[in-house]
Amino acid sequence: MTEPKKLFIKTYGCQMNVYDSERMAESLGASGYVQTDTAEGADMVMINTCHIREKASEKLFSDLGRLRPAKEANPNLKIAVAGCVAQAEGAEILRRMPLVDLVVGPQSYHRLPQMEAKIQKGERAIDTEFPPEDKFDHLPERKAMRGPTAFLTVQEGCDKFCAFCVVPYTRGAEVSRPPERLLAEARNLASRGVRELTLLGQNVNAYSADGYGLARLIRELAGVEGIDRLRYMTSHPNDMEDDLIAAHGDCPQLMPYLHLPVQSGSDRILKAMNRKHTAADYLRVLDRIRAARPDILLTSDFIVGFPGETDADFQETLALVREVGYGMAYSFKYSARPGTPAAEKPEVETAIADARLQELQALLTSQQRAAQDAMVGQEVHVLYEKQGRQDGQMVGKSDHLHAVHVTDPAGKPGELVRVRVTESKTNSLAAVRLS
Repeated sequence: MTEPKKLFIKTYGCQMNVYDSERMAESLGASGYVQTDTAEGADMVMINTCHIREKASEKLFSDLGRLRPAKEANPNLKIAVAGCVAQAEGAEILRRMPLVDLVVGPQSYHRLPQMEAKIQKGERAIDTEFPPEDKFDHLPERKAMRGPTAFLTVQEGCDKFCAFCVVPYTRGAEVSRPPERLLAEARNLASRGVRELTLLGQNVNAYSADGYGLARLIRELAGVEGIDRLRYMTSHPNDMEDDLIAAHGDCPQLMPYLHLPVQSGSDRILKAMNRKHTAADYLRVLDRIRAARPDILLTSDFIVGFPGETDADFQETLALVREVGYGMAYSFKYSARPGTPAAEKPEVETAIADARLQELQALLTSQQRAAQDAMVGQEVHVLYEKQGRQDGQMVGKSDHLHAVHVTDPAGKPGELVRVRVTESKTNSLAAVRLS
């Protein structure tokens, strides 16, 4: 029998990239690859890139530079670059890095077996097109046993064209997958042990296919036997329709957690970002969501130091954060992305942006701490994902997506149990099992 080839994938960025890495590994399984947890001894090393964060290209080229000795020691080692940096800078990657054998964009990884066959012949391969066919139609069925949680991509691309964002250029226009295929994939995942699905999309609440919006899709998925929990991300405030808000109140499987990025609390900056909503619009949406599900935990994204942001603009962001009271949020200092409208504007002085970020993060951290502390003494449900580091400990997520460490020597991954929270830690909760 032919010895299987080893594939190591290093994944950067969002949950969508995690999902993509899994599907790329499955696609390359047709070429005889099995995934491994280390680059050492691998036959192919793939870097799945993200173009959203600062210095994404520099990080990629640094990673590739560190792979040069391994390539020199083993000329048969194949090196691949995937994801959004590959989409945006594929030709430049091949020009600057002769050690790279394969470059594939996020819409083309269903073609990996053909590309792999090409590089085995000593040729280089690149595919950063937006192919007319749906990649999901050409990917192999997911067969491996799974843990209790899984991502399910339901929508890709974005039509919003926020001034700071490269997603419309690297992921393309909004495309939603047919609901019957998503239901089939969900049933397949449930048959292999998955109990919680997180629905993914660059703008997931814009999902629309065959008469289905996201709310209808969620209700159908809630009827899949074995699926006990549903979540979705990432959403745009302008696409929180009435039926989706209602689903938060009347669909038990939809967890009381929502990630709804606002980016800024300043209407002037929101307009410059091309967000197409005001701070008041955003707050009204949150009021409606909380009316439907009072115990919902809200999280968000913020960018500080966007071109033109003044101290007054920043204070409006702090005011919005104080009014909302987030359970957690991601915050970043603005970094220009080539080709986006904001990249052409003068940037805020680095020291000022750094100071603002520190102040915002301190406020958000205090809110996260308050949200976690409020859980102490409460009874919640936890889906066990794995054993903890300590003997007799299980680790999982609560309904509100808090990481929870539970004292439960008899616990097993995949169990959905009721616990009492006993302690709030830095980024997690401690609990004991009740049933």
